[in-house]
Amino acid sequence: MVAEDSVGRMVGLGKVAPETAWAQDEVRIRAAGAQAEIGWLIAPDQQGRGLGTELAAALLEIAFDADYRRVTAYCFAANEPSWRIMERIGMRREGTFRQDSLHRSGEWLDSYAYALLASER
Repeated sequence: MVAEDSVGRMVGLGKVAPETAWAQDEVRIRAAGAQAEIGWLIAPDQQGRGLGTELAAALLEIAFDADYRRVTAYCFAANEPSWRIMERIGMRREGTFRQDSLHRSGEWLDSYAYALLASER
């Protein structure tokens, strides 16, 4: 998904990526494509204007409209604007992962995992 401003300039990108949930062999087929991960990116000069929240909420709706039972999102733990967006759109923090994500700086950073079930909407 591409977010554009009023003059057609791209200001953000979003994704809804299907995922297969972990499952035991006997029920693996039911887990295929049962959930999705959402993610977004807003141009630096457009941040802080509510566009990230608007885009993330739209991605969440697209995912649930497509009948995914669970939607996840991830961010660096230090990226407060991103995890605040996840909380603002109703997602819950499910995990903190220690030094699991490699930043462009070369430093290993902590990350947060968020999720929401369709039944929780």
